[in-house]
Amino acid sequence: MRYAYFPGCSLKSSGRAYEESFLAVCRALEIGMDELDDWNCCGATAYMSVDEANSHVLATRNLALAERVGLDVVVPCAGCYGVLAKSKEYFEKYSSVRNAVTTGLAAGGFAYEGRAQVRHPLDILSNDLPPRALRSKVKKPLKGLKVACYYGCRLIRPVSPFDDMHDPQTMDGLLKSVGARMVEYGLKGKCCGGSLTGTVPEAGLPMCYDLLKEAHRLEADVIATACPLCQFNLECYQDDIAKKHPDLKPMPVVYFTQLIGVAMGLDPKDLGLHRQIVPIEPLLREKGILGGEDAKPKAKEPAAAGGRS
Repeated sequence: MRYAYFPGCSLKSSGRAYEESFLAVCRALEIGMDELDDWNCCGATAYMSVDEANSHVLATRNLALAERVGLDVVVPCAGCYGVLAKSKEYFEKYSSVRNAVTTGLAAGGFAYEGRAQVRHPLDILSNDLPPRALRSKVKKPLKGLKVACYYGCRLIRPVSPFDDMHDPQTMDGLLKSVGARMVEYGLKGKCCGGSLTGTVPEAGLPMCYDLLKEAHRLEADVIATACPLCQFNLECYQDDIAKKHPDLKPMPVVYFTQLIGVAMGLDPKDLGLHRQIVPIEPLLREKGILGGEDAKPKAKEPAAAGGRS
């Protein structure tokens, strides 16, 4: 299996651990990921309200790049996935959008005919792998780890072609297949507040608190997510939330790909676990999932003659 890979801005910055863990898991599963050459920002959601026609051109340029190399494009970021999927849908459904996009792309020497599909890692790992392919790679089952799967609002709305928009289950199924125990997290599709945490914190932080509090109430050990903004909000604002709610205990918030990678026995550093603000490695050692050897640095390999050290 081979796909084009669109990282988007977040996976090259605040969501770097998502990229690291996703690509590490793909390598272990022998899934080819070719990062799009010269990809551009999808425009996120704000640009849609500034200039809708040009926002579709901006997003669809990435689809044109994928179509140029003859591959479907995998988009891990929930925001990017929603934007690219929307632009593809509008290109197909509305002639006015299709004409504007075609004209805009042509001005830059590009063309898009609608062949490249927009896919998400949850989709390809759940639906494109052979049966039991993931389970056969498990070396350190996540036995005893109670996980609250949090999808957020952007990934599954307004449409979710690979999951149920009201009760998504793909992440739950993947983590269950590698040994984790799922908690019945009823808030899995509730908004984390998005950018409100930084712009209107009195509105955004209580939304994060509700999600964290519910995960604690259900006695989850960790929250797993597939959205860089959700992960950032739920992890990075815990100290601010605790100032108003001192009873709130720290809760690790990680990407589902990091947990899959741990179960596959991949190096924690390759999975970006060292980047967590609320560390999860002590919890994994307490559960017997990680051992002392996982904390040891890799032995440095000698440089080849004439090579770079």
